[in-house]
Amino acid sequence: MEKGKTLNIVLVEPQIPQNTGNIARTCAATGARLHIVRPMGFTVDDKKLKRAGLDYWYLLDIVYYDNITEFFQKNPGNYFFFTTKGRRIYSEAVYPDNAYLIFGREDAGLDEALLYAHPNDCVRLPMIQEARSLNLSNTVAIAVYEALRQWNFPQMKVQGELTRFDWNDAAGAENIEAIQR
Repeated sequence: MEKGKTLNIVLVEPQIPQNTGNIARTCAATGARLHIVRPMGFTVDDKKLKRAGLDYWYLLDIVYYDNITEFFQKNPGNYFFFTTKGRRIYSEAVYPDNAYLIFGREDAGLDEALLYAHPNDCVRLPMIQEARSLNLSNTVAIAVYEALRQWNFPQMKVQGELTRFDWNDAAGAENIEAIQR
């Protein structure tokens, strides 16, 4: 991430190793710092966690805390609490540098007392009335990319490359039959 631009992802008491592994991979691929608040429903050496993160662990900036009080004591900043109970849509928020995007347990979310203490900082992803919630790792990915979009994707590769062809030689869709032969 560009010098001076820091995005912080906070998982409060994550329970499912595959979700945390997927989130770790998202953080590694985007340069976001991952904060994990204990207790967790798994151990850090869990094979499922490592498998979900694949070979991105060396790119990960991760910090652990024993409880939510320790996290808040060590991290003053701009907090955004992602919750199905939020009254504001996540894309309406403006995410400043050093924003903390905070997510709760997969089975319980964030403590309502915490949400009640921060009514203007609670945001949600819209979904149909009948749906209880989205998967945690999907929600984190959506939130991360919204913040990065607002920042114009600092220090991120924004154009891909073909492996068999060169984009500069592309003539358009009219040549697709010739290419497929």
